[in-house]
Amino acid sequence: MKRKRIPTHMRSRSADHPSNTFVRVVRKVLPSVVSIVTHSRPSTHATLDKQWLRLFFPDVHVEDDAPKRHYGSGFFIHPAGYVLTNEHVVGQTDLIQVQTYRQKNATAARIAWRDPKRDLAVLKLPVKGPVPVCKLGSSASLEVGEWVLALGNPLGLNQTATVGLVSGLDRRLHTTERDYGEVIQTDAAINPGNSGGPLVNVLGEVIGINAAIVYPSQSIGFAIPIDRVKTYIAPFLP
Repeated sequence: MKRKRIPTHMRSRSADHPSNTFVRVVRKVLPSVVSIVTHSRPSTHATLDKQWLRLFFPDVHVEDDAPKRHYGSGFFIHPAGYVLTNEHVVGQTDLIQVQTYRQKNATAARIAWRDPKRDLAVLKLPVKGPVPVCKLGSSASLEVGEWVLALGNPLGLNQTATVGLVSGLDRRLHTTERDYGEVIQTDAAINPGNSGGPLVNVLGEVIGINAAIVYPSQSIGFAIPIDRVKTYIAPFLP
């Protein structure tokens, strides 16, 4: 059940204390963050293989062909409804549904642009009016030890915020399919479903896009620096 927003006059006095910087950051950024749920069906070949297994080996447990659900995150970069996320969140899927901060139900979205190699994608949501957008900061002057917050939809727990530090800079991250270049390392908790969400500084500015974690570690995550991303998403910025 979605928690109702707390009116200003009913908020905890401690939450408004000057020392609670993180509360103010979350209030500022969270309305621009979205939760993404994708649905995909197995290929035709996989379905046929399972049918043969059921026919000749009825005692063998075979998973059904129900659509697979995966979670991800994103954030608005344009008031017209453009959302930035990771390409791996939406790349191999049949249906993309996005839930905004104030929505009770998810809305179908389409891919407006994608770059699989750099793991970036922009979605377009049908919106009736301007939506709140995240302010893009700069990753050029980041220093190890700075406070950062990761916001998103880990494991389907939407509107989640975690906090940590910039643990390292210019970490080289490369896989067989993607070249992230040099990324930001953080110990802010990042879990499956956080991918595509914003990594923000204490001013509420996006300085990175949460993209990957290292298993089995629980405190080593990586974010794509926002300065590198700006070049590719320029056509979708206000």
